Amino acid sequence: MEKKAQFHLWYFVVALLVVLTLQGWLASIREVEPIPYSQFEQLLKDGQIDRIQIRENFIQGEYKVRLEDGKSRFVTTRVEPELADQLNTYGVEYSGVVESTFLRDLLSWILPVLLLLAVWMFIFRRFAEKQGFGGLMSVGKSKAKVYVETDIKVGFKDVAGVDEAKEELREIVNFLKEPDAYGRLGARIPKGILLVGPPGTGKTLMARAVAGEAGVPFFSISGSEFVEMFVGVGAARVRDLFDQARKAAPAIIFIDELDALGRARGVGPAGGGNDEKEQTLNQLLNELDGFDPQQGIVLLAATNRPEILDPALLRAGRFDRQVLVDRPDKVGRLAILKVHIKNVTLSRDIEIEQVAALTPGFSGADLANLVNEAALLATRRNGEDVTMADFTAAVERIVAGLEKRSRVLNRHEREVVAHHEMGHALVAMALPGMDPVHKISIIPRGVGALGYTMQRPTEDRFLMTKEELANKMAVLMGGRAAELLIFDEISTGATDDLEKATGIARHMVTRFGMTELLGQMTYDTQPQGFLGEGVFRAGGREYSDATAREIDQAIRDLVDQALAKATGILIRLREPLETTAKELLEKETLLRADLPVLEDVAA
Repeated sequence: MEKKAQFHLWYFVVALLVVLTLQGWLASIREVEPIPYSQFEQLLKDGQIDRIQIRENFIQGEYKVRLEDGKSRFVTTRVEPELADQLNTYGVEYSGVVESTFLRDLLSWILPVLLLLAVWMFIFRRFAEKQGFGGLMSVGKSKAKVYVETDIKVGFKDVAGVDEAKEELREIVNFLKEPDAYGRLGARIPKGILLVGPPGTGKTLMARAVAGEAGVPFFSISGSEFVEMFVGVGAARVRDLFDQARKAAPAIIFIDELDALGRARGVGPAGGGNDEKEQTLNQLLNELDGFDPQQGIVLLAATNRPEILDPALLRAGRFDRQVLVDRPDKVGRLAILKVHIKNVTLSRDIEIEQVAALTPGFSGADLANLVNEAALLATRRNGEDVTMADFTAAVERIVAGLEKRSRVLNRHEREVVAHHEMGHALVAMALPGMDPVHKISIIPRGVGALGYTMQRPTEDRFLMTKEELANKMAVLMGGRAAELLIFDEISTGATDDLEKATGIARHMVTRFGMTELLGQMTYDTQPQGFLGEGVFRAGGREYSDATAREIDQAIRDLVDQALAKATGILIRLREPLETTAKELLEKETLLRADLPVLEDVAA
């Protein structure tokens, strides 16, 4: 209370001083009378001036006797003496006028400052745009793109090949349309739905289809847009995003590439986490705990790296449901192709089922690109419609790369490549269970492929036996075996084959437990993601050096066995190997109908 009273006393003292100062100033103004310079000279001649103060532009002084109006002092503007004498000769009343330089002086200080400030703001804004954040006042604002019902033209009819995922999401749409009726039995909608799948499978399209079907506002943002150079900005944007969604409820929040925001804390090569990312993640976790799904807010997120997400993000009550959006099977690929060929002029004799069978492992984005590439190839050759040959060429271009006819090989290199590719083809034709050979070519493609052998699977496979994997390795080693058999030398052309064969052998030993020496155990401690990359985990391997030596030996034995199997087959097929290689050198490309019919020589 004492401090508060003292504080008010100082306020009173300051106010009193201000009032006294103003009173003194007003009193001095009342006593001062501005007069012309001519009157000043006359008063000076009449002896009415007591004393004066001369300044550069002004003269001020006091009268000997106070005037009737109470004025006791005067002020006048100076005039040059020569001019004053001349004016006095003619009896002219005159007064000096000093040109005001206040505005000029003020601008001389303000304009440079304003110019410097404008240049600084321009540079900062350009830098801010490149860094992904707006002005200083909008740093903490959410950068989500908001789509209303009329902006979203996508529905479930535009999404094909993922029927199970669509069924999972239909109840989200039903809840957003009729929240009261949906919860009549006491059920609650999941707070968060995580769309998981490889790149290009349609996770973002699926989220937009949900918003389009529900007809509610759709807040779309990428996980990377939360994290900025300023600490605390990401958390502020998370809060602002959920605040906007609450005001627009019912609404859908969609966070794409959630792994950029929700990476497991403390995971990384440095062994620590980024403070800004962790603050942003913590804020997201708090928001997920704080909002009620009965308000009509649904959180959708998508990622192709679920194995690196923080466990706290995936627990029940946050992201309650994970929906797999996987690569489509043959039926799904057919449905996706039918969606993308609606605006493409197709030949009458084309069969889309063949195209679907030719593209195992293709995602929805790959199939969309395939249709576009086929249409471009047909346009380039001035065709009236898109044929099956255009689709086949488009598949080759996507899988093997662009033809490099300008890459001229010498005679010996062409012979090596021809026998190498025929080695692959004949081993694949001789072994049971292998995908049928569709096409063989020695036309260089892509970055380093000097030739290729295309196999077309007849069905989708989800399981493979030890024998089938060994046969697949033998097909990969068929090119190296042909080079050894015909030329008694090896070349660098088998680099990619060796990498793939070694990878299969390593998986057989470390993941699938397919070697008797090492037993039914797994030695691969790194979790595998959709991209085939393991997550960094401190501590290294969990087996001894002796076991590591046995693993290396087992992998080497499997690759050597595959090479021996391929060599044995080609020894029995040496005559068709040389004959078809010669034909391949002449035609550069052979189809399945051009290849010989083989008997069972795999034994």
